[in-house]
Amino acid sequence: MSGLIIEVKCSDLTRESADAVCNPANSLMYMGGGAAGALKRAGGEGIEREALRMAPVPVGKAVVTSAGKLKARWVVHAPTMERPAMRTTEEKVYLATKAALEAADGAGSKSLVIPGMGTGVGGVSREAAARAMMKAIREFEGKARSLEKVILCDIDRRMVRAWEEELRR
Repeated sequence: MSGLIIEVKCSDLTRESADAVCNPANSLMYMGGGAAGALKRAGGEGIEREALRMAPVPVGKAVVTSAGKLKARWVVHAPTMERPAMRTTEEKVYLATKAALEAADGAGSKSLVIPGMGTGVGGVSREAAARAMMKAIREFEGKARSLEKVILCDIDRRMVRAWEEELRR
């Protein structure tokens, strides 16, 4: 594969149509607030129940569950932190993004929606998250077997601008 299509958009990730959507999770797989909570509310509690059966999942690994009522086939749960609502780092955002890409690709996904990773309760700046996420995506580009498109999607316009800026580099 020559390269991934990277699309950036300001939108609600729970309404996106794609093969897979990424949950920036915690290792315990509880889906409380932020993107995780939104995915659970929109897709149903079965997503969390399925993920909890695979816990704990270390940062740097990811697991795939069904997507419930979402417009996706799968949810890729990629921990950015060990416990719910704890601070995280740019390095863990990189590792989580890398794991999400690998898990989606391994599941046979052609498209993956990823929100800003670690930017909510994790406390990572949008710019640092964008830098870490783009590094992981660029490193993954030549390795994809099924993944063709990554949709960087967030309701936060400032996160979208940070990705756009990083793409211009």
